[in-house]
This record gives sequence, structure tokens and C-alpha cells, in this order.
Amino acid sequence: MDLPELIKQCQAQNLKAQEQVYRLFAHKLFGVSLKYARNRQEAEDNLQDAFITIFKKIHQFKHKGSFEGWMKRIVVNTALQRYRSSGKVFQLVNEEKIPEIPEENLDHEQYSLEFLLKIVQELPNRYRMVFNLYTLDGYSHKEIAELMNISEGTSKSNLARARKILQQKISAQDATLTNFQFVK
Repeated sequence: MDLPELIKQCQAQNLKAQEQVYRLFAHKLFGVSLKYARNRQEAEDNLQDAFITIFKKIHQFKHKGSFEGWMKRIVVNTALQRYRSSGKVFQLVNEEKIPEIPEENLDHEQYSLEFLLKIVQELPNRYRMVFNLYTLDGYSHKEIAELMNISEGTSKSNLARARKILQQKISAQDATLTNFQFVK
């Protein structure tokens, strides 16, 4: 069964079709969920909630654009909704005093994906959300501000702080690796 027909079957609440859509996309969407979560369990919970929403709202998909992209947006929105409902959204004071930290050209191949994911997951929630939305998913600061109910300045400062923390963790990792090489 091709994807448009599978989607139509899901819209008709066919459980076999829903299972097939889940099997086709769960792995990719779990990757999206994982980058917005603190750990695997939270990512699994977010993915589960996202699929419930996907199947409840699948009748809203109009077969225009990417079905995978539509589902990805639901996964991101599910993570953001969980974050907002935690009551931890707040504005920073004196946000304009925080300098923008430029992106460094890192040799991503020298760091494992596991290490990079781990340090992103260790970021405070508000920094992790802004970092992922801006850097990994291409949202503008204006869009992030609307999604997270914060100002654009807060979005920019959270991104700067996230980058600074990540740079410090990478520098610490580099120092550890350098020290390890000398101890041999």
C-alpha cells in the first residue's frame, strides 16, 4: 500500500494502517523526540503522545507537502507543550547584555553522535529547546518566541547561553582527550 492510501486508511481509523505508519516513521520521529528530551524515557513518552495526536488529527493532513514533515512538527509541538506545561517558562532579566556567541566550525566527526546528543540533553530545558529549534530545525527567533511564549531577545540569549555551555563541554572533552593521550 502506498503512503497516500495508507494515510487515507488511517483517516478512516484503520488500526492496521496506523500500526504500519507507526512502524514506518517511529524510528525517525524518535530521533526528533530524543533531541528535545532530557533522556530516552522522556523521548519515548513524547513520541507516544505525539502519535496519539497524529492519529487524532490525521484528518487535518491535506496531502499537500511532506507527511513526515507534518508529523515531525507534531513531535516538536508535543515536546514544547510538555515543556510549557511544566511551568518552567520564564523571561531572563537584562537579556540584551548577553553577547551573541558565534557558531564555531567544529569538526563534528571527531565527536561521537552519542557524546553530542548527551551534552545537548544536559542543557537546561529552556536552552535545549531554543538550541534545537534554532540550530537543528531552522526556526527563526521570532517563531521560537511565539512557540515558547518568550521574547525574541530571550530566545537569542538562551541560544547564546546554550552555545557557550556546549562549547565549554566540548573544550572540557578536548582537554580530557589531550590529557589521556599524554598519559599513555
